[in-house]
Amino acid sequence: MPEIDTLELRVGDPLAQQRFYRDVIGMRNLDRGRIGYDDEEMGIRFLPAQSPYAPGPADLYWKIAIAVPDLDLACNQLVAAGVSVAPPRQFRDVGYLTNFKDPEGFSIELIQHVFEGDVSPCPVDPSRLGGGPCLNLLTLRCHDIDPINRFCLDQLGMRTLSVQPVNPYGFTLYFYAFTDEEPPDADLKAIANRSWTYQRPYTVLEVQHLHDAQAVTGTDAKAAGYGRTVITGKSFSSNNALGLSASVDGPSGSETSDF
Repeated sequence: MPEIDTLELRVGDPLAQQRFYRDVIGMRNLDRGRIGYDDEEMGIRFLPAQSPYAPGPADLYWKIAIAVPDLDLACNQLVAAGVSVAPPRQFRDVGYLTNFKDPEGFSIELIQHVFEGDVSPCPVDPSRLGGGPCLNLLTLRCHDIDPINRFCLDQLGMRTLSVQPVNPYGFTLYFYAFTDEEPPDADLKAIANRSWTYQRPYTVLEVQHLHDAQAVTGTDAKAAGYGRTVITGKSFSSNNALGLSASVDGPSGSETSDF
């Protein structure tokens, strides 16, 4: 089964970023210079940049999201560690969530497995962030969802898990994964598919379709920001709108096709 294997981010201080992700949000060192929670999920590799991160609302890269069984616990843990975290809220019928920034300004979302007031079916380990974190979502942006949908479904062989229109805010969220699992409701816009998606033990590709954007932009190759996302177990052209790159050697190797 193909996997979303590695997110590469260019940053000013890779070692300091690794320390924050390891010591504050509980990730661990993985192989190939990556950091993450579990081998089944995506790992992050930090590469050096020559200028600071300056995110914009129409950037290709938006955020990662860490899913947890207990969001209030996660917020209390981060505040105790000196991290500034926005108060958690139920955002419409999308999820119970909040966000914060890492030391270089990259956005990290925390999202609970279930909506506010509901109890996660997953066990809670109070020694871990939010009772048991998973790097659940990698969120990229697009201005035209049709070619993205064809690419994800037809070329990559991914499955759509959920579609979430957020029309008052001018976007729709699409969730894709390499999985044989089927969402609980055949209607991809169904509410039941949303919490189910946040409970997956692997990383899901979330694409924010910006309804009114004329274009979505990447970052300069020397500037801090999104580098690429490495997919293992699947061959495809690296000339695609999402900055995805096919691994040549699989998870144990480090060679990838040109980006």
